[in-house]
Amino acid sequence: MSEVTTVPRTTIEAVGQHEGKRVQICGWVYQKRSSGSIHFLQIRDGSGLIQGVVLKNEVTPELFAACGKLTQESSVVLEGDVRADTRAPSGYEITVRDLAISQLAHDYPITPKEHGVEFLMDNRHLWLRSRRQHAILRVRAEIIRAIQEWLDGHGFLRVDSPILTPSACEGTTTLFETPYFDTMAYLTQSGQLYNEATAMAFGKVYCFGPTFRAEKSKTRRHLMEFWMVEPEVAFCDQEQNQVYQEELVSHVVQSVLSHRAPELKILERDTTRLAKVKPPFPHVSYDEAIKMLQENGKEVSWGDDFGGDEETVLANLFETPFFVHSYPVACKAFYMKARTDRPEVAACADMLAPEGYGEIIGGGQREDDFDILQRKIEEHKLPMDAYTWYLDLRRYGSCPHAGFGLGIERTVAWICGLDHVRETIPFARLLYRISP
Repeated sequence: MSEVTTVPRTTIEAVGQHEGKRVQICGWVYQKRSSGSIHFLQIRDGSGLIQGVVLKNEVTPELFAACGKLTQESSVVLEGDVRADTRAPSGYEITVRDLAISQLAHDYPITPKEHGVEFLMDNRHLWLRSRRQHAILRVRAEIIRAIQEWLDGHGFLRVDSPILTPSACEGTTTLFETPYFDTMAYLTQSGQLYNEATAMAFGKVYCFGPTFRAEKSKTRRHLMEFWMVEPEVAFCDQEQNQVYQEELVSHVVQSVLSHRAPELKILERDTTRLAKVKPPFPHVSYDEAIKMLQENGKEVSWGDDFGGDEETVLANLFETPFFVHSYPVACKAFYMKARTDRPEVAACADMLAPEGYGEIIGGGQREDDFDILQRKIEEHKLPMDAYTWYLDLRRYGSCPHAGFGLGIERTVAWICGLDHVRETIPFARLLYRISP
């Protein structure tokens, strides 16, 4: 193939715009099969998958022989004619007219046979190339795009928070420590405290980035490093906070259904369940949730926090996301505001995804009274000097405010119908895995 060509380069995703024309595609051989005088090449380029047909009597003997030597994941640049084919997954095929091999791959370790999870995770850098992983991560990208679309379109300003912090947000027992010159710093558990500061400056804000929890949890829902979007709103109570959440989640689900239907089909996701995700969502009090759990054989008492097992039981009772609200104050972080009508419970709620997926959002109204917040910091035995700036927010223009955090990976797992969060992020950080 000549290095200089007048043939337009396109992606597989956009190949339909060139029906009946010759195009150039750069990609990798996903699969190949041959039958005497014809080679069928499944080519992927990151945007999709298409079949290239190489006919022996329509190309040079050298080109046909070269195509016969192609192996899985060999990189190629091909030119060919686009034609419609209703039998093809993409709706199009390419009759190959020319092809150049960039690199011939040998002994690609991930084959069509079954592989164990550990083997696949060891080869995660290559596993990402499979159709299933490709579909999951394109859905993830759409979820993130839709989240930012809704927030930006509803007056929220993105103001990102630091990753290195001097203090805890969710609790001192799950912090990753790191030296910071002559002192210690921590990888952030949440941007919420900083969000409260920026909300007092801009009104409606959100941050989006990686967060870290040093939890020794080996469950299908836990990662040591995960991504979270965290909106925060000044002059907002918990009731309005929940309205924001259900509108945002509904928008995200409907956007995925609209823009990533082919990927959901690859994942064999039952989209009829997702189509039901529209506001308003059911609201269940913590008191009611305790009764539901007891009726379903769980030994829980009022005052217990809910773990993954309890969330799974509750989440199997609903067809759409739902809120569990008004948890005991003792179960929640120091910054949660108590309800004025029931001071033993917090003005908070978790959103649980249905089908057993459990919590995807945690949120609540923040304590806005200086004296109460100071007392809570003392009761939780937190270093007061690390929270001086946070208390300043209650000294200078304090107001009712609320917010929430949505975990990207758990949301991806639910929308894609996955068994484990390890597939929801390009490179998962698990209790016993930090590579590749």
